[in-house]
Amino acid sequence: MERKKILGRRKIPFEKIKNKAARSSSFSKRRSSLYKNDSKLVREFDVNFGIVLSSPSGKYYSFVHPTTNVVIDCFINPTTELGLGAQFVAAEARNKVIQNNDRLNKLDARKKAAKKKIRFMNQINEARVKCWWESMDQFNAEDITKFEGIMDTVEELLNAQLKQLEDGASSSLHSLPKDANE
Repeated sequence: MERKKILGRRKIPFEKIKNKAARSSSFSKRRSSLYKNDSKLVREFDVNFGIVLSSPSGKYYSFVHPTTNVVIDCFINPTTELGLGAQFVAAEARNKVIQNNDRLNKLDARKKAAKKKIRFMNQINEARVKCWWESMDQFNAEDITKFEGIMDTVEELLNAQLKQLEDGASSSLHSLPKDANE
């Protein structure tokens, strides 16, 4: 039997995509991945960053941080320091990025917790569908040990309560009631 040859990941030659719809789709995907990677660089390294893209249809897209003026000034003359107003605007933009990053991290944590809870609820629902003896194979040694301990405690409590009931019943049979003389 001949094995199927799999190409896997390979280098794609850099050439113009001839199909207009495929070219627009590819541009859109690459633009969004560029924005995502650039925003990650800004968040992690706190750098001034700017890109300008031109789509196949002639539209222009840009991504700048903290502001367009700051990025252009740094590009034109990298050794010059920013003016007080530009520094204030850049600091405010960085603060907004930090706040939005914190919100994004909190939302990611909530999403992860929600997914974990959904998985847990699905496991409970699957176990609920089965009878308890069918779901016993899902328990590990620690769960079984805990269950045995609980069952031993319950057995001891029931035996103690039964003994109290037996002692109370036997003592009431041997002694006469107080109103029996009357």
